Amino acid sequence: MTARTTYVLSALLALSVTSCGAGTAAPPVPTTTSSTPTATTTTKVPYPPAVAYAPTVPERTRRTAGGHQVNTCVPDRLDQNVFTLTSSDGVRLSAMELGEGDRGVLLSHEQGYYMCSWLALGEELAAAGYHVVLFEYRNHGASETAQDNDNIDRDTRAALAALHSFGAERVLLGGASCGGTSSAVTAADEPELAGLLILSSPAKCAGQEGEAAVRKITSPSFFAVSPEDYSGNMIKETRRLYEASGAAAKHLEIVPGGRHGTDMLREDDPDKLHRLVRDFIDSAFRR
Repeated sequence: MTARTTYVLSALLALSVTSCGAGTAAPPVPTTTSSTPTATTTTKVPYPPAVAYAPTVPERTRRTAGGHQVNTCVPDRLDQNVFTLTSSDGVRLSAMELGEGDRGVLLSHEQGYYMCSWLALGEELAAAGYHVVLFEYRNHGASETAQDNDNIDRDTRAALAALHSFGAERVLLGGASCGGTSSAVTAADEPELAGLLILSSPAKCAGQEGEAAVRKITSPSFFAVSPEDYSGNMIKETRRLYEASGAAAKHLEIVPGGRHGTDMLREDDPDKLHRLVRDFIDSAFRR
């Protein structure tokens, strides 16, 4: 069992799978590489000026030429895409925009991970014509530390508002673990929702009531989980979300093994799940 797995598992068990824990002590996530074409961005709304704040993990944080703080896992070639968000309760968040257009995709990472969990898929989607925003939650990486690590949908909502302001109209929200639970809570209030993507998410996490949220969501929804994830606890949780989902078009993919969240897209046999996720996103926007 890795240190990262122990970290998140401890928090899940401590809260009876109601939280994935704070990210302040999270181990680094390796930078993900991708053979897909490099995405470019044309921003229609200027980014707000950089602001000064203390990042949660200084040793994993650097500044772009524009002064925005970003995780060291993000390659320098993407510095022009980095900006700073402010949540409704005033917490500063590191974020990144990829691609352009009116088809928006917001991807939210696991608690204890970083925005680079989704970077390879984000760049691939941007190269395929989607408008993508990635960000880091409070108490993670290059984002600001906050006393309140519940109500993390405030961070997801801030990122979604930015995506809309950049020109995205219909949007698909995706998230892993607690990021998926928060995505569901946020998606339940989104009038232009194309779809919901959930990887290894608990029904309740970090103050988020995901089960109640998915009941309200009728847009196409995709759920994936590994049966051995957290000793079999996570499949029970993700099944609860799937079964409660109000979507007529919904799918639950059981991925062999015990990988958690976006690790399922990178390790063991990721090709099948990657293909299913891409097909789901494409089909959601064709509806």
